[in-house]
Amino acid sequence: MFICLTSASDSDWSYSCWPHTCAAGTNIRDLRVCIDADVTMSAYVIAVVKVCFAALHEICSVCRSLTCTTLLTLVHALVVTKVDYCSSVPSGISGQLLQRLQSVFNTAACLVFLARKSEHITPLLCELHWLKVPERIHFWLCVLVYRCLNGTAPSYLAETLRLTADVGLPRCLRSASTSTLVIPFTRRTTLGDRAFPVAAAWA
Repeated sequence: MFICLTSASDSDWSYSCWPHTCAAGTNIRDLRVCIDADVTMSAYVIAVVKVCFAALHEICSVCRSLTCTTLLTLVHALVVTKVDYCSSVPSGISGQLLQRLQSVFNTAACLVFLARKSEHITPLLCELHWLKVPERIHFWLCVLVYRCLNGTAPSYLAETLRLTADVGLPRCLRSASTSTLVIPFTRRTTLGDRAFPVAAAWA
């Protein structure tokens, strides 16, 4: 999640989505990601789910005329890539929103295998080598952290991470010899714990 608090006041706070800073009560769209006023990411999830199901509906209308390989390619290109785009942004969202994103993959898997909705979805996802949404978000977050630590991510993200080895401590800790990240202090668990430096350290 690329959101971080920029004010200590409980009644008048703002949030930052680089390079923008917005007051509470406004919605912003950055990199085609819609962020709602209360930062629940519900607007983002609703938009992604709507676009994906529209694409699945179009694919379904021609799926009988396609080979399995072509069908899977279309699903990857028009559906999976939309969910994976900025996929570390919804880190820490509610289970209800995660389930809405998961419904996209469940429907796509049923379409690829021409399966009924009543069939067990887990074997189909395993056959496609698709992670479930919570694990998928965690995977892409870890990839982004790896890129930050190895100098291939944007500097404005990499600069928010600090290794425990780089922090001066009065006594030597075992974590100082590892790539463990410092977990920043946060005041709000609903927002602060979803900030990128915090989510990256816990990943």
